[in-house]
Amino acid sequence: MGTEVDSPQRTYRVRTYGCQMNVHDSERLSGLLEAAGYAAAPEGADADVVVLNTCAVRENADNRLYGNLGHLRPVKDAHPGMQIAVGGCLAQKDRGEIVRRAPWVDVVFGTHNVGSLPALLERARHNAEAQVEIAEALEVFPSTLPAKRDSAYSGWVSISVGCNNTCTFCIVPSLRGKEEDRRPGEILAEVQALVDQGVLEVTLLGQNVNAYGVGFRDRGAFADLLRATGRIEGLERVRFTSPHPREFTDDVIEAMAGTPAVCHQLHMPLQSGSDDVLRRMRRGYRQERYLGIIDRVRAAMPDAAITTDVIVGFPGETEADFEQTLEVVRQARFASAFTFQYSKRPGTPAAEMDGQLPKEVVQERYLRLTALQDEISWAENRAQVGRTVELLAAAGEGSKDARTGRMSGRARDGRLVHFAGGEGVRPGDVVETVVTAAAPHHLVADGPLLSHRRTRAGDAHEAGTRPTTPGVSLGMPSIGVPAPLPATAGC
Repeated sequence: MGTEVDSPQRTYRVRTYGCQMNVHDSERLSGLLEAAGYAAAPEGADADVVVLNTCAVRENADNRLYGNLGHLRPVKDAHPGMQIAVGGCLAQKDRGEIVRRAPWVDVVFGTHNVGSLPALLERARHNAEAQVEIAEALEVFPSTLPAKRDSAYSGWVSISVGCNNTCTFCIVPSLRGKEEDRRPGEILAEVQALVDQGVLEVTLLGQNVNAYGVGFRDRGAFADLLRATGRIEGLERVRFTSPHPREFTDDVIEAMAGTPAVCHQLHMPLQSGSDDVLRRMRRGYRQERYLGIIDRVRAAMPDAAITTDVIVGFPGETEADFEQTLEVVRQARFASAFTFQYSKRPGTPAAEMDGQLPKEVVQERYLRLTALQDEISWAENRAQVGRTVELLAAAGEGSKDARTGRMSGRARDGRLVHFAGGEGVRPGDVVETVVTAAAPHHLVADGPLLSHRRTRAGDAHEAGTRPTTPGVSLGMPSIGVPAPLPATAGC
């Protein structure tokens, strides 16, 4: 649905909060709005439509949303015709409560009906009243919708939505629904379309990627998908996030080690090192299994960079439980870790558990954990000094530092590297250099470049163009992987 022909083109801005899934959804929202005739608002200008794509997992998500809505109210009052839309996980959870608390909001839509946004905006304008539409089940798989990608050289590709796990701390399954898998042919067709536009790197995305295939009863589907994706000519890097230790199988390790395009990077959430806490979290694995996976990954890929998630202060966590977490962190030697202080999420079983810990206890343990992990990360990064690394030059991560003249890029193992000697290097180009120094959260390469390869992705970034996909049609044949039946029904 487009704008009226005699009206100026309406502009939009999408603000994203939360996980990679939300980032990917925001690309779809931007694509939908542009297909409906909207244009991205210039930097510094007020938009006619502001879309807040929310998260319900992060701490204080509610306060952040309503704080931002409060800031938008006077902007809207000063710009008649401006519209505000709220989508994502918090919209799925709070529904009509959002309009009750912030009656200046025009549209509320859920995680299952992203594709409804343009029609809801038009309906809100026509009817001059708020539109709240929260579907209870997925209407259209998001990746069949048009997209406006953020990057010319790297792209997210969703392989599934939803999650079948029942972790007691997590609200995602109730907001995103049960897992639904895409057909392999559709996934590979989307990857091919991105590669045709110059993209060099894709990240396969799902709440639990290595459960992929459960809907069509193929336990080896994810490993097969990794291999098939890695065979696409012109695609140089394949990543994925996030797997779950319970379903992680050796065939995935074999696919990673045996497929040159698949990066030796693994994000494997731990959450806790205590078997008792893992049981109450309902994670489905124990410390021994987790460390066994890490050992097998390193045996197959000694250069693999392994990262993780850890929750501190889960209800009932004792000092002995926490010490077990510290011990696993010492043994696993993660390249980095996302560490979180447990806080209640209404609607989750953990919120009602006995043994909720005082904030000061959680904070003290959190500081001990982050100090240990920083020490390990720095040691692991110092071990990289002197190594030659291949970098995909990046935008948006300090792509050019005026003071040092350094650019930034990602190594194949996912580490962030600030490098010198980047004259003429564009985001999306590929360079080789030698690591000269290390810090806990990045590497430095201050020597001359060993090589610089200009790429089509770099050309596209320089020209200011971004990959766009009109949506991938359903029912496409599989490419190298048996086509599953339609699915029914990161943590």
